[in-house]
Amino acid sequence: MKKISNNSSRLQRKRRVRAKISGTTERPRLSVFKSLKSIYTQVIDDVAGKTLVSAKLSELKKAPNTVESAMAVGKLVAEKCLALKIETVTFDRSGYQYHGKIKALAEGAREGGLKF
Repeated sequence: MKKISNNSSRLQRKRRVRAKISGTTERPRLSVFKSLKSIYTQVIDDVAGKTLVSAKLSELKKAPNTVESAMAVGKLVAEKCLALKIETVTFDRSGYQYHGKIKALAEGAREGGLKF
């Protein structure tokens, strides 16, 4: 029997959730991707098919890939969103479990002023 990889399981979860979640102009989608070296976020208007705001770990100077840095990326994306007058978003965790860096990023965005 062939073993299913963790990443392919995550991608299946992502497709299942994305069938139900969509970003609009009034309430764009906050999408998260994490790799072994960094964490990336995008605020996307799915109706227009455009990325409105993006933030990543490398924008913070010499920040390690930790939970605290993920919280700082969440605050950074919230700051950029508020500059464009985006206050409410739909959170898309991209199939990742809501703990660790994903949870810290969401809490950082909430502390920065975004509403989910």
